[in-house]
Amino acid sequence: MKSISIGKRHQGGAALVVGLIMLTLITVMVTSNFSLSASNLKAVGNAQFRSEALSAANGAIEQVLSAPFTDAPVGETIDIDLNVDGNTDYRVELAAPQCIGATAVDPPSLPPSSSSLGPAFAAPDPNYETVWDLDATVTDVNNSGATVQVHQGVRVVLTQTQYDAVCT
Repeated sequence: MKSISIGKRHQGGAALVVGLIMLTLITVMVTSNFSLSASNLKAVGNAQFRSEALSAANGAIEQVLSAPFTDAPVGETIDIDLNVDGNTDYRVELAAPQCIGATAVDPPSLPPSSSSLGPAFAAPDPNYETVWDLDATVTDVNNSGATVQVHQGVRVVLTQTQYDAVCT
């Protein structure tokens, strides 16, 4: 039997070429994973901003709704500190609340949620079931300056006098 021997000159280049190809493939995989991770990080950051901005808008809208905003509807700016560190995180610009619709309702047919509104709503004058639009624009003041706009509708029962003052 004749043995076959392969000389060193045939083996040296093949191992180097295979090694360089593997190194190139690994580099491409690492680079693409880094790029994908950066994109995912941006997406998560945007989702977090949107969630926090909606929370800030809801907090500002609740603050407006807790006051008698139908007496004299005006726009205002509310600074929100979500993480309670003493610094403003979001600035909410609220446009003046707008009465966008109204339906006259006789006092006996007021909705059940309006039954405990007090003696002013027991008068023989008609009451109005009004619909209001609260428009809030939230700005991230610390990081990106990105904005989110939120519209919130709310129903308020008004007396004839209140209706004449703010919904005409």
